Amino acid sequence: MTDNQPIVLDPAGTDIHGEIARIRELGPAGRVELPGGVVVWMVTDYAILRRLMTDPQVSKEPQDWTTLREGRIPADWVMTPWIGLRNMLRSSGEDHARLRKAVGPAFSTRRVQALQPRIEAMVSDLLDALADTPDGDIADLRADFARPLPIKVITELMGVPSEIGTPLCEHADGTLDTSAPPEQVQKDFMALLELVGRLIAYKREHLGDDLTSTLITGPDEATGPLLSDQELLDTLTLIISAGHETTVNLIDQTILALLTHPQARAAALAGEVEWEEVIEESLRWQSPIANMPFRFARVDLDLGGGVRIPKGEAILASFAGANRDRKAFGRSAGEFNPSSDRETGSRGHLAFGYGMHHCLGAPLARLEARIALPALLSRFPELRLASAADELRPMQNFVMNGHQALPVRLSA
Repeated sequence: MTDNQPIVLDPAGTDIHGEIARIRELGPAGRVELPGGVVVWMVTDYAILRRLMTDPQVSKEPQDWTTLREGRIPADWVMTPWIGLRNMLRSSGEDHARLRKAVGPAFSTRRVQALQPRIEAMVSDLLDALADTPDGDIADLRADFARPLPIKVITELMGVPSEIGTPLCEHADGTLDTSAPPEQVQKDFMALLELVGRLIAYKREHLGDDLTSTLITGPDEATGPLLSDQELLDTLTLIISAGHETTVNLIDQTILALLTHPQARAAALAGEVEWEEVIEESLRWQSPIANMPFRFARVDLDLGGGVRIPKGEAILASFAGANRDRKAFGRSAGEFNPSSDRETGSRGHLAFGYGMHHCLGAPLARLEARIALPALLSRFPELRLASAADELRPMQNFVMNGHQALPVRLSA
């Protein structure tokens, strides 16, 4: 393979870590081809990716992408949802700070901690429902536990009426499917925007103590709304999409890690390893977002080792690659080991990003996992996989890192 031949990423993400290993052989970054023949740069080096995520010459503004600006990205591109909205994920500088400031209070330490009793009740209800599984039957922990919990949390936080909560999240999931036909992704994207519009209209008439109401009215009467109508729509769309899928994958992947590493599972249940350490190691080892779209070079970027990203090109941030970089996490970076025995710690991982764009919802995702995981494994001490781990089907996606299903038997 030559430098002029990009590695074609599998749209279904069937071997995310294998692809990353091949790209890493090219240097700290390599050219990759996305669906639709769109070529971008994937950065897998931990130190370089951290540097780029705080470099003012690396933008989150799609208009800095020459290929897009020149009209060479088709309107129906399967990844249009990643570049077609105006929110804090797609902005830089003062605009980003303003958009982030509007959302930040909803994810403050006080607000997140106040959610703990409600999350505990949700987890208890889900475990009670799982306990009704007939003896010997297979349960799907992704569909029946890992997925409904974050959906319940984010829709309640946002004040979403029950009748549109499920379709909202289903269409949000559809927009993230990088293996789907473009027309299906566009259909899901339009349906998602329509439902968010319905949510806004409903909340304008039924204001409450929730994130959507706060974004509509602003933090107080004197200040007023901080977002335009379009920014409000795009921001709520981002929160719905990002606010549940990452946490679903975190819970999914951590359950699998513990079921396939019985010593780590026993140590966590015995209190020999803190659950926080288990969660941080899981975030590092199986990043819920494997490859994060997009950043854009405002100048030529010299990465060292003879690798240069030209001005105007797009960058795919490989969190999964950086978090298994041996230069950062030692020779055992490819192993799951939530203990002090690891050569280097887990907590410097990039699973939630870094710098100004570090995920606002990270504390909430961690709290949900911290409540859900010990409760699940304590309630079902004989929990085990119902299939071989290598037979689990990954999501049809090279961005998100999870499974289509997580089949288990709850008892011996």
